[in-house]
Amino acid sequence: MRIEVADIIKKFGKEFREQHQPNGWKLRTFGALESCRTSALGGHKQKCDECGHEHISYNSCRNRHCPKCQNSKQAFWVEDVSMRLVDSKYFHVVFTVPKVLNEIFLLDSKRYYSLLFRSVWETLRLFGYSRYGVETGALAILHTWGQNLMFHPHIHCLIPALGLDLDGRVKYITTRGKYLYPVEKMKIDFRSVMMKNIKQELKSKHLLPRYQQTIDRAWNKRWVIHIEAPFGDSSHVIKYLGNYTHRVAISNGRIHSIGDKEVSFFYKDNKDGGKSKLMTITGIEFLRRFSMHILPKGFVKIRYFGILSNRYRKKLDMYRIPNNKPKNETPQERLERLIGIDILLCPRCKKGHLHNIKEIPKIRSPMRIMMR
Repeated sequence: MRIEVADIIKKFGKEFREQHQPNGWKLRTFGALESCRTSALGGHKQKCDECGHEHISYNSCRNRHCPKCQNSKQAFWVEDVSMRLVDSKYFHVVFTVPKVLNEIFLLDSKRYYSLLFRSVWETLRLFGYSRYGVETGALAILHTWGQNLMFHPHIHCLIPALGLDLDGRVKYITTRGKYLYPVEKMKIDFRSVMMKNIKQELKSKHLLPRYQQTIDRAWNKRWVIHIEAPFGDSSHVIKYLGNYTHRVAISNGRIHSIGDKEVSFFYKDNKDGGKSKLMTITGIEFLRRFSMHILPKGFVKIRYFGILSNRYRKKLDMYRIPNNKPKNETPQERLERLIGIDILLCPRCKKGHLHNIKEIPKIRSPMRIMMR
């Protein structure tokens, strides 16, 4: 039987709440994950039109932090966003801040995540104009975790190999298509921009003297920016997007076991060639780490900058990836086309399809589950 994040919340949630006193938004999120696809959220009784088999299907929580609710959302989003991407090669660039800054980010994660987005785009925009004389663009995705579930904020960017020059004409960029920008110079500039923005924010809250030593240590750390070789064509870009956009801190498939007090899960040890290893921590510590990656309410973790923003939509329409989406599709038909799964196919006879015959009401709200 597969163990899920919901099982860990159910077993250790009360102790976690008593020890760490999470805010209401995190409690609500945990409650939603625990209730997902259970009778607590209600559902439908369905019947097969071929063999008469009756099946109960419970509703999903649709929470963006839920490991069970991302496949369909991811498939739909990837197809929708592909229509706004320009058809060119793309570079994958990852911006990471030193972990010494974690304590500052955790002061107000919503504010400092936004500063990270802003600093990343300021750096990319500066290099676009200084190196190629163009307004470039980026699709930026925030991740806040490492493989061990520790706090590790970083931003993945997909950057097209073209831009708009000062006359509004499309210009293809990169040196012979092999690299985008000099990464060592970019690290220096990104550090300068990010630290300037952090210092301004701390100063506005009268917190700069308290964190000046942290700022000084961050200046002396090695800042990391990783740039990968460009993708071959737009189809590779779209496929790649599906691997990053709707990830959560940990998938259910990585959870190995749950004991009386501990949870074991698999992780990739990047310091040892990416080997898969097993980590065991207490259930309360697991939930503490997981809770650090619950994004603030309403926070937008996927953003579009420059020529990928709506501002340039009309100017670059002829360079967009072609739209091959069929018209008048139902959500079920669209899901089957994108991921190859017919969610209404009868699980027993594999021939007929399920139809709703009765609605099952909710039992209680997700919030009350974690507050019990």
